[in-house]
Amino acid sequence: MPLPKDKPHAGPREGRPFEAPFTRRAFLGGSVALIAAAAADRLVPSPLFAADPPVEARYYEKLPGSRVRCLLCPRGCVLSVGGRGFCAVRENRGGVLYTLVYGQPCAIHVDPIEKKPFFHVLPGTSALSLATVGCNLDCKFCQNWQISRSRPEDADTKYVAPAGIADRAAAAGAHSIAYTYGEPVVFIEYAGDIAAAGRAKGIRSVVVSNGYIRKEPLLDLCRFVDAIKIDLKSFDESYYRDVCGGSLAPVLDTIASVRAAGVWLELVYLVVPTLNDDLSRIREMARWIVSNAGPDVPLHFSRFFPHYRLANLPPTPVSTLDRAHEICREAGLRFVYVGNVPGHEAEHTYCPKCGKKILARSGYRIAAIDMRGDSCRFCGEKIPGIWREE
Repeated sequence: MPLPKDKPHAGPREGRPFEAPFTRRAFLGGSVALIAAAAADRLVPSPLFAADPPVEARYYEKLPGSRVRCLLCPRGCVLSVGGRGFCAVRENRGGVLYTLVYGQPCAIHVDPIEKKPFFHVLPGTSALSLATVGCNLDCKFCQNWQISRSRPEDADTKYVAPAGIADRAAAAGAHSIAYTYGEPVVFIEYAGDIAAAGRAKGIRSVVVSNGYIRKEPLLDLCRFVDAIKIDLKSFDESYYRDVCGGSLAPVLDTIASVRAAGVWLELVYLVVPTLNDDLSRIREMARWIVSNAGPDVPLHFSRFFPHYRLANLPPTPVSTLDRAHEICREAGLRFVYVGNVPGHEAEHTYCPKCGKKILARSGYRIAAIDMRGDSCRFCGEKIPGIWREE
Protein backbone atom coordinates (compact mmCIF):
# COMPACT_ATOMS: atom_id res chain seq x y z
CA MET A 1 0.00 0.00 0.00
CA PRO A 2 1.55 3.39 -0.97
CA LEU A 3 2.36 6.11 1.52
CA PRO A 4 -0.97 7.67 2.46
CA LYS A 5 -1.74 11.32 1.96
CA ASP A 6 -3.49 13.85 4.10
CA LYS A 7 -6.48 13.52 4.44
CA PRO A 8 -27.83 3.05 19.95
CA HIS A 9 -25.56 1.15 21.72
CA ALA A 10 -25.06 4.09 24.09
CA GLY A 11 -21.29 4.31 24.03
CA PRO A 12 -19.56 1.90 26.38
CA ARG A 13 -22.01 -0.40 28.18
CA GLU A 14 -23.06 0.69 31.69
CA GLY A 15 -20.96 3.84 31.32
CA ARG A 16 -17.62 2.06 31.15
CA PRO A 17 -14.69 4.12 29.81
CA PHE A 18 -13.34 3.37 26.36
CA GLU A 19 -11.79 -0.05 26.57
CA ALA A 20 -11.79 -3.12 24.40
CA PRO A 21 -10.49 -6.55 25.33
CA PHE A 22 -8.58 -8.31 22.60
CA THR A 23 -7.81 -12.02 22.83
CA ARG A 24 -4.86 -13.73 21.21
CA ARG A 25 -5.14 -14.20 17.47
CA ALA A 26 -6.82 -17.48 16.52
CA PHE A 27 -5.64 -19.14 13.37
CA LEU A 28 -7.43 -21.83 11.37
CA GLY A 29 -5.31 -24.59 9.91
CA GLY A 30 -1.62 -24.18 10.57
CA SER A 31 0.30 -21.13 11.67
CA VAL A 32 0.94 -17.83 9.94
CA ALA A 33 3.89 -15.64 10.85
CA LEU A 34 3.31 -11.89 10.75
CA ILE A 35 6.52 -10.00 10.13
CA ALA A 36 6.58 -6.20 10.25
CA ALA A 37 8.85 -4.61 7.66
CA ALA A 38 11.27 -2.09 9.13
CA ALA A 39 11.27 1.25 7.30
CA ALA A 40 7.92 3.05 7.53
CA ASP A 41 6.02 0.46 9.57
CA ARG A 42 4.99 -1.41 6.45
CA LEU A 43 2.90 -4.33 7.61
CA VAL A 44 2.46 -7.68 5.89
CA PRO A 45 -0.90 -9.16 4.89
CA SER A 46 -2.92 -11.27 7.32
CA PRO A 47 -4.86 -13.58 5.01
CA LEU A 48 -6.77 -15.09 7.94
CA PHE A 49 -7.89 -11.72 9.26
CA ALA A 50 -11.58 -12.58 8.97
CA ALA A 51 -11.05 -15.52 11.35
CA ASP A 52 -9.45 -13.37 14.06
CA PRO A 53 -11.49 -12.72 17.23
CA PRO A 54 -13.14 -9.32 16.66
CA VAL A 55 -14.12 -6.65 19.18
CA GLU A 56 -17.76 -5.72 19.76
CA ALA A 57 -18.65 -2.41 18.18
CA ARG A 58 -20.29 0.43 20.02
CA TYR A 59 -23.26 2.49 18.84
CA TYR A 60 -25.72 -0.07 17.53
CA GLU A 61 -29.03 -1.62 18.44
CA LYS A 62 -30.30 -5.16 18.14
CA LEU A 63 -33.32 -5.87 15.96
CA PRO A 64 -35.61 -8.90 15.57
CA GLY A 65 -34.27 -11.84 13.64
CA SER A 66 -30.67 -11.34 14.79
CA ARG A 67 -30.40 -8.20 12.70
CA VAL A 68 -28.62 -5.07 13.97
CA ARG A 69 -28.76 -1.38 13.12
CA CYS A 70 -25.48 0.53 13.25
CA LEU A 71 -25.88 3.91 14.95
CA LEU A 72 -22.41 5.27 14.32
CA CYS A 73 -23.01 7.35 11.20
CA PRO A 74 -26.06 8.80 9.42
CA ARG A 75 -26.36 5.78 7.12
CA GLY A 76 -27.85 3.65 9.89
CA CYS A 77 -26.98 0.40 8.09
CA VAL A 78 -29.31 -2.48 8.96
CA LEU A 79 -27.41 -5.75 8.77
CA SER A 80 -28.52 -9.34 8.72
CA VAL A 81 -26.19 -12.00 10.10
CA GLY A 82 -23.01 -12.00 8.03
CA GLY A 83 -23.69 -8.55 6.63
CA ARG A 84 -21.29 -5.63 6.72
CA GLY A 85 -21.99 -1.93 6.74
CA PHE A 86 -21.21 0.46 3.89
CA CYS A 87 -17.80 1.05 5.51
CA ALA A 88 -17.02 -2.70 5.17
CA VAL A 89 -15.40 -2.81 8.62
CA ARG A 90 -18.40 -3.46 10.90
CA GLU A 91 -20.04 -6.87 10.66
CA ASN A 92 -23.04 -8.66 12.17
CA ARG A 93 -21.95 -11.96 13.65
CA GLY A 94 -24.74 -13.87 15.32
CA GLY A 95 -26.74 -10.75 16.10
CA VAL A 96 -23.79 -8.82 17.54
CA LEU A 97 -22.07 -5.98 15.68
CA TYR A 98 -18.29 -6.23 15.62
CA THR A 99 -15.55 -3.91 14.47
CA LEU A 100 -13.04 -5.73 12.28
CA VAL A 101 -10.31 -3.08 12.49
CA TYR A 102 -9.70 -2.67 16.21
CA GLY A 103 -5.93 -2.89 16.71
CA GLN A 104 -5.33 -3.27 12.97
CA PRO A 105 -3.63 -0.13 11.60
CA CYS A 106 -2.78 -0.34 7.92
CA ALA A 107 -0.52 2.73 7.98
CA ILE A 108 1.61 4.34 10.69
CA HIS A 109 3.87 7.31 9.92
CA VAL A 110 5.28 10.38 11.62
CA ASP A 111 4.18 13.61 9.88
CA PRO A 112 4.37 17.34 10.53
CA ILE A 113 1.08 18.37 12.07
CA GLU A 114 0.84 21.02 9.34
CA LYS A 115 0.27 18.17 6.87
CA LYS A 116 -3.13 17.30 8.36
CA PRO A 117 -3.55 20.33 7.95
CA PHE A 118 -3.72 21.86 11.41
CA PHE A 119 -2.33 25.41 11.38
CA HIS A 120 -3.44 26.45 14.88
CA VAL A 121 -2.41 23.30 16.75
CA LEU A 122 1.14 22.89 18.11
CA PRO A 123 2.87 24.36 15.03
CA GLY A 124 6.23 22.88 14.15
CA THR A 125 5.59 19.62 15.99
CA SER A 126 5.17 16.09 14.66
CA ALA A 127 2.16 13.79 14.89
CA LEU A 128 2.22 10.02 14.89
CA SER A 129 -0.40 9.38 12.20
CA LEU A 130 -2.33 6.18 11.69
CA ALA A 131 -5.29 4.72 9.85
CA THR A 132 -7.24 1.55 9.44
CA VAL A 133 -9.05 0.65 6.24
CA GLY A 134 -12.64 1.69 5.64
CA CYS A 135 -14.72 4.81 5.08
CA ASN A 136 -18.39 5.73 5.29
CA LEU A 137 -18.26 7.99 2.21
CA ASP A 138 -17.16 7.21 -1.35
CA CYS A 139 -15.56 10.40 -2.68
CA LYS A 140 -14.63 10.33 -6.35
CA PHE A 141 -11.51 12.41 -5.67
CA CYS A 142 -10.20 10.38 -2.70
CA GLN A 143 -6.41 10.61 -2.40
CA ASN A 144 -6.20 7.50 -0.23
CA TRP A 145 -8.72 5.26 -1.96
CA GLN A 146 -6.40 2.28 -1.53
CA ILE A 147 -7.07 2.61 2.21
CA SER A 148 -10.62 3.90 2.27
CA ARG A 149 -12.03 1.38 -0.21
CA SER A 150 -10.14 -1.68 1.04
CA ARG A 151 -11.68 -4.44 3.15
CA PRO A 152 -10.00 -5.62 6.35
CA GLU A 153 -9.05 -9.02 4.96
CA ASP A 154 -7.23 -7.38 2.06
CA ALA A 155 -5.17 -4.98 4.19
CA ASP A 156 -1.56 -5.12 5.32
CA THR A 157 -1.94 -5.25 9.09
CA LYS A 158 -0.37 -6.38 12.30
CA TYR A 159 -2.08 -6.07 15.67
CA VAL A 160 -0.93 -3.04 17.66
CA ALA A 161 -2.54 -2.40 21.04
CA PRO A 162 -3.56 1.16 21.94
CA ALA A 163 -0.75 1.39 24.47
CA GLY A 164 1.66 0.34 21.73
CA ILE A 165 0.59 3.29 19.57
CA ALA A 166 1.10 5.66 22.51
CA ASP A 167 4.54 4.16 23.12
CA ARG A 168 5.50 4.68 19.48
CA ALA A 169 4.35 8.29 19.62
CA ALA A 170 6.42 8.93 22.74
CA ALA A 171 9.48 7.23 21.23
CA ALA A 172 9.14 9.38 18.09
CA GLY A 173 8.95 12.57 20.13
CA ALA A 174 5.48 13.27 18.72
CA HIS A 175 3.35 15.82 20.53
CA SER A 176 0.15 14.32 19.17
CA ILE A 177 -1.45 11.23 17.68
CA ALA A 178 -3.42 11.89 14.49
CA TYR A 179 -6.24 9.66 13.28
CA THR A 180 -6.10 10.36 9.57
CA TYR A 181 -5.50 9.04 6.01
CA GLY A 182 -8.73 7.02 6.03
CA GLU A 183 -11.85 7.84 8.08
CA PRO A 184 -11.39 7.71 11.87
CA VAL A 185 -15.14 7.52 12.47
CA VAL A 186 -15.10 3.87 11.39
CA PHE A 187 -12.44 2.96 13.96
CA ILE A 188 -13.77 5.12 16.79
CA GLU A 189 -13.39 2.34 19.39
CA TYR A 190 -9.69 1.95 18.64
CA ALA A 191 -9.12 5.71 18.45
CA GLY A 192 -10.78 6.23 21.82
CA ASP A 193 -8.55 3.71 23.57
CA ILE A 194 -5.43 5.08 21.86
CA ALA A 195 -6.35 8.61 22.93
CA ALA A 196 -6.70 7.48 26.54
CA ALA A 197 -3.30 5.78 26.41
CA GLY A 198 -1.76 8.84 24.80
CA ARG A 199 -3.29 11.24 27.29
CA ALA A 200 -1.69 9.25 30.12
CA LYS A 201 1.67 10.10 28.54
CA GLY A 202 0.85 13.76 27.95
CA ILE A 203 0.28 13.23 24.21
CA ARG A 204 -2.68 14.95 22.55
CA SER A 205 -5.01 13.42 19.97
CA VAL A 206 -6.24 15.07 16.78
CA VAL A 207 -8.78 13.79 14.26
CA VAL A 208 -8.96 14.33 10.50
CA SER A 209 -12.50 13.40 9.48
CA ASN A 210 -15.26 13.82 6.93
CA GLY A 211 -17.61 14.67 9.80
CA TYR A 212 -20.15 12.04 8.75
CA ILE A 213 -21.12 10.83 12.22
CA ARG A 214 -24.14 10.80 14.51
CA LYS A 215 -24.29 13.13 17.47
CA GLU A 216 -23.88 10.63 20.33
CA PRO A 217 -20.62 9.09 19.09
CA LEU A 218 -19.46 12.57 18.04
CA LEU A 219 -19.86 13.90 21.57
CA ASP A 220 -17.96 10.88 22.89
CA LEU A 221 -15.23 11.63 20.34
CA CYS A 222 -15.10 15.24 21.54
CA ARG A 223 -14.46 14.07 25.08
CA PHE A 224 -11.27 12.20 24.27
CA VAL A 225 -9.60 14.29 21.54
CA ASP A 226 -8.15 17.81 21.50
CA ALA A 227 -8.78 18.97 17.93
CA ILE A 228 -10.88 17.92 14.95
CA LYS A 229 -10.41 18.90 11.33
CA ILE A 230 -13.48 18.44 9.15
CA ASP A 231 -13.35 18.09 5.37
CA LEU A 232 -16.30 20.18 4.25
CA LYS A 233 -16.62 18.81 0.74
CA SER A 234 -19.10 21.35 -0.57
CA PHE A 235 -21.98 23.57 0.49
CA ASP A 236 -24.29 21.80 -1.93
CA GLU A 237 -26.41 18.75 -1.16
CA SER A 238 -26.23 17.43 -4.73
CA TYR A 239 -22.42 17.43 -4.62
CA TYR A 240 -22.44 15.35 -1.45
CA ARG A 241 -24.92 12.93 -3.04
CA ASP A 242 -23.33 12.62 -6.49
CA VAL A 243 -19.61 13.03 -5.78
CA CYS A 244 -19.26 11.77 -2.19
CA GLY A 245 -22.18 9.36 -1.74
CA GLY A 246 -23.41 11.13 1.38
CA SER A 247 -25.37 14.13 2.62
CA LEU A 248 -24.40 17.68 3.63
CA ALA A 249 -26.74 18.27 6.58
CA PRO A 250 -25.08 15.79 9.01
CA VAL A 251 -21.67 17.35 8.32
CA LEU A 252 -22.97 20.82 9.10
CA ASP A 253 -24.46 19.44 12.31
CA THR A 254 -21.06 17.97 13.18
CA ILE A 255 -19.28 21.28 12.63
CA ALA A 256 -21.70 23.16 14.87
CA SER A 257 -21.57 20.43 17.53
CA VAL A 258 -17.76 20.28 17.65
CA ARG A 259 -17.60 24.02 18.08
CA ALA A 260 -20.26 23.96 20.80
CA ALA A 261 -18.36 21.20 22.61
CA GLY A 262 -15.31 23.44 22.89
CA VAL A 263 -13.01 21.18 20.87
CA TRP A 264 -10.59 23.03 18.59
CA LEU A 265 -11.94 22.93 15.03
CA GLU A 266 -10.43 23.56 11.61
CA LEU A 267 -12.08 23.11 8.20
CA VAL A 268 -10.74 22.13 4.78
CA TYR A 269 -12.52 22.76 1.48
CA LEU A 270 -11.06 21.03 -1.58
CA VAL A 271 -12.00 23.22 -4.55
CA VAL A 272 -12.85 20.97 -7.51
CA PRO A 273 -13.21 22.79 -10.86
CA THR A 274 -16.75 22.83 -12.29
CA LEU A 275 -18.15 20.81 -9.35
CA ASN A 276 -17.92 22.88 -6.15
CA ASP A 277 -16.17 26.10 -7.22
CA ASP A 278 -19.27 28.29 -7.47
CA LEU A 279 -18.24 31.46 -5.66
CA SER A 280 -21.77 32.38 -4.62
CA ARG A 281 -22.04 29.04 -2.78
CA ILE A 282 -18.66 29.62 -1.20
CA ARG A 283 -19.85 33.02 0.03
CA GLU A 284 -22.98 31.38 1.45
CA MET A 285 -20.79 28.76 3.16
CA ALA A 286 -18.54 31.40 4.71
CA ARG A 287 -21.51 33.24 6.17
CA TRP A 288 -22.86 29.97 7.57
CA ILE A 289 -19.51 29.20 9.21
CA VAL A 290 -19.32 32.64 10.83
CA SER A 291 -22.86 32.27 12.19
CA ASN A 292 -22.62 28.65 13.35
CA ALA A 293 -18.96 28.09 14.21
CA GLY A 294 -17.62 31.61 14.67
CA PRO A 295 -15.15 33.85 12.83
CA ASP A 296 -12.04 32.25 14.38
CA VAL A 297 -12.41 28.79 12.82
CA PRO A 298 -9.52 28.36 10.37
CA LEU A 299 -10.69 27.52 6.85
CA HIS A 300 -8.22 25.94 4.43
CA PHE A 301 -8.90 26.05 0.69
CA SER A 302 -7.01 23.22 -0.97
CA ARG A 303 -6.10 23.00 -4.65
CA PHE A 304 -7.46 19.96 -6.49
CA PHE A 305 -5.28 17.86 -8.79
CA PRO A 306 -6.67 15.14 -11.11
CA HIS A 307 -6.96 11.90 -9.18
CA TYR A 308 -8.88 8.64 -8.77
CA ARG A 309 -12.27 8.89 -10.54
CA LEU A 310 -11.93 12.60 -11.33
CA ALA A 311 -8.77 12.32 -13.41
CA ASN A 312 -10.56 14.03 -16.29
CA LEU A 313 -10.75 17.40 -14.52
CA PRO A 314 -8.02 20.07 -14.58
CA PRO A 315 -6.18 21.36 -11.50
CA THR A 316 -7.90 24.19 -9.67
CA PRO A 317 -6.84 27.59 -11.04
CA VAL A 318 -4.98 29.53 -8.37
CA SER A 319 -7.14 32.53 -9.25
CA THR A 320 -10.19 30.60 -8.04
CA LEU A 321 -8.51 29.93 -4.70
CA ASP A 322 -7.54 33.60 -4.43
CA ARG A 323 -11.12 34.72 -5.03
CA ALA A 324 -12.49 32.18 -2.55
CA HIS A 325 -9.98 33.41 0.02
CA GLU A 326 -11.04 37.01 -0.56
CA ILE A 327 -14.76 36.20 -0.32
CA CYS A 328 -14.38 34.38 2.97
CA ARG A 329 -12.31 37.16 4.49
CA GLU A 330 -14.99 39.64 3.42
CA ALA A 331 -17.61 37.42 5.07
CA GLY A 332 -15.82 37.78 8.41
CA LEU A 333 -13.60 34.70 8.71
CA ARG A 334 -10.33 35.83 10.29
CA PHE A 335 -8.08 32.88 9.37
CA VAL A 336 -8.38 31.69 5.77
CA TYR A 337 -5.60 29.68 4.14
CA VAL A 338 -4.66 28.44 0.68
CA GLY A 339 -3.05 25.02 0.39
CA ASN A 340 -1.31 22.97 -2.30
CA VAL A 341 0.17 26.18 -3.74
CA PRO A 342 3.79 26.36 -2.52
CA GLY A 343 4.90 29.89 -1.67
CA HIS A 344 1.40 31.36 -1.58
CA GLU A 345 1.05 34.29 0.82
CA ALA A 346 -2.10 32.75 2.26
CA GLU A 347 -0.25 29.78 3.72
CA HIS A 348 0.97 32.05 6.55
CA THR A 349 -0.90 33.14 9.68
CA TYR A 350 -1.43 36.86 10.17
CA CYS A 351 -2.51 38.64 13.33
CA PRO A 352 -6.11 39.77 12.79
CA LYS A 353 -5.48 42.94 14.82
CA CYS A 354 -2.16 44.37 13.58
CA GLY A 355 -1.86 42.40 10.32
CA LYS A 356 1.70 41.23 11.00
CA LYS A 357 2.82 37.78 9.89
CA ILE A 358 3.11 35.70 13.07
CA LEU A 359 3.52 32.19 11.65
CA ALA A 360 5.51 31.84 8.44
CA ARG A 361 5.22 28.53 6.60
CA SER A 362 7.00 26.92 3.70
CA GLY A 363 5.00 23.88 2.74
CA TYR A 364 4.80 21.73 5.85
CA ARG A 365 7.71 23.50 7.53
CA ILE A 366 7.44 26.37 10.00
CA ALA A 367 9.91 29.05 8.90
CA ALA A 368 9.31 31.54 11.72
CA ILE A 369 7.08 32.02 14.76
CA ASP A 370 6.43 35.51 16.09
CA MET A 371 4.20 34.65 19.02
CA ARG A 372 4.57 34.81 22.78
CA GLY A 373 2.68 31.77 24.00
CA ASP A 374 -0.80 32.23 22.54
CA SER A 375 -0.43 35.90 21.57
CA CYS A 376 0.95 38.04 18.77
CA ARG A 377 4.48 39.13 19.61
CA PHE A 378 3.89 42.55 18.03
CA CYS A 379 0.60 43.74 19.52
CA GLY A 380 -0.34 41.16 22.16
CA GLU A 381 -3.54 40.03 20.44
CA LYS A 382 -4.57 36.56 21.64
CA ILE A 383 -4.62 34.09 18.73
CA PRO A 384 -7.12 31.22 19.04
CA GLY A 385 -5.70 27.71 18.86
CA ILE A 386 -3.62 25.18 20.81
CA TRP A 387 -0.12 26.55 21.14
CA ARG A 388 3.16 25.38 22.56
CA GLU A 389 4.48 27.19 25.61
CA GLU A 390 7.66 29.18 25.09
